[in-house]
Amino acid sequence: MKSPLANQTPLRRRDFFSRTADGVLGAAFAHLIGQDLLGGSASAAGPLPNNLARRQGHHPAKATSVIQLFMNGGPSQMDLFDPKPVLDRMDGKPFPGNIEEIGNQSTDNIGVMMGGRYPMRRRGESGLWMADVLPHTAEMADELCFVHSMWTDHPNHDNALYKIHSGRLFMGHPTLGAWTVYGLGTENRNLPAYVVLNDPLGLPHNGTRNWTSGFLPPTFQGTTLRPSGSPILNLKPQFEQPSTVTEAARGLLERLDRDHRAGRPHQPDLDARIESYGLAARMQLSASEALDLSSEPEHILSMYGIGQKPTDSYGRRCLLARRLVERGVRFVSLFLEEQPWDSHVDLADNHRAACERTDKPVAGLLRDLRQRGLLDDTLVIWGGEFGRTPTSQKSGDLFTGRDHNMQAFSMWMAGGGVKGGTAYGRTDDFGHAVVEDPVSVHDFHATVLHLLGLDHERLFYPRGGLEERLTGIVPPRVVTELLA
Repeated sequence: MKSPLANQTPLRRRDFFSRTADGVLGAAFAHLIGQDLLGGSASAAGPLPNNLARRQGHHPAKATSVIQLFMNGGPSQMDLFDPKPVLDRMDGKPFPGNIEEIGNQSTDNIGVMMGGRYPMRRRGESGLWMADVLPHTAEMADELCFVHSMWTDHPNHDNALYKIHSGRLFMGHPTLGAWTVYGLGTENRNLPAYVVLNDPLGLPHNGTRNWTSGFLPPTFQGTTLRPSGSPILNLKPQFEQPSTVTEAARGLLERLDRDHRAGRPHQPDLDARIESYGLAARMQLSASEALDLSSEPEHILSMYGIGQKPTDSYGRRCLLARRLVERGVRFVSLFLEEQPWDSHVDLADNHRAACERTDKPVAGLLRDLRQRGLLDDTLVIWGGEFGRTPTSQKSGDLFTGRDHNMQAFSMWMAGGGVKGGTAYGRTDDFGHAVVEDPVSVHDFHATVLHLLGLDHERLFYPRGGLEERLTGIVPPRVVTELLA
């Protein structure tokens, strides 16, 4: 009997290796698709997997991503957003009550009452109050949802920063961004889920602890992108090779990683290291494009203040934040250097300089998100760790600045399911303490998680026999009055 292979053309060596490469590539591609569609394998470290696979929230979400515009140092509420006519009339007069109520410093350093340093007017159809030193953001007033009744637990920068980022007064706890990614994973496996955009002038106060994953697996900590030059070092491979070879190698490495991990369960550092290397490999294909601003038209660059002084640096980071959330990054935090809003001396010039650097870029970001249809599901947060006192603070012979105030401060949100053009809460006649509708840091965190589709009570991590939560033990309140 004649063999059925007798009339077939002999297989050449080149064809054999070509088809083999296709097979390995196909297997690797199928594996990646399986990870994206099925979420990969679950780890036994807790109620949620350690990986960054996309996950469903606890209820329908209003926002799918967050851009946090953190204003290090404590912006002054009564100078920027919360006008106090009584305080203005008492400018230069002694504090009328018990001066020890001001707190923070010895009474020798507390000066006289200090009225607002800038003219303030109602803006937009909503009539929200905003200072003249924020002319560009004022044009977006009807998008903003102010909370004028924020309060925190500590008047010192270190502890207040830990509190606003992690819900605790001390270091070592996961931040809001880490909890968000732990709960929801990522929409784009080729980019970090939690990105931090730092200032070229230096790290903020508390440094990297502002975006730590704490006791959560290290997979969920913030990934810092360099503020100047190449955002990520060594991103490009040292030499080019055929894509089929690259994919085949990655497929083999993934299988080896799985085998290695299977024999070493409950090691979150190992999971984080493997995920980091895998992410770095995937980023070679997509990160360069996401981080390249050269494709943006001139009118967009101008809208952010890029190429202009003093807005270029912050404008670049705001535009980069838009490009990242546009590509599925879950949480982006922008920081300034050490404490630019910390105005113990000469508040008028200090705050004006900070506004000049950030005002136009922030407004450009809001406008750009709106015109691209991204603002509805992107939550933008603006604010610092606390506010400022209604009295001046003595520095030498000068009484031109304000001290820290933990009893009241203002923040605003935009997009992502909040009511634009609204202001919530009220402080006393001096802007010193909350007198109506107080919002704690835990209340604020619970509200942000709610907008993201996460229930703050059901989002927990088992640790030492406890169910650890971002919002602590005392039940907070989701501030439903802020929701659209």
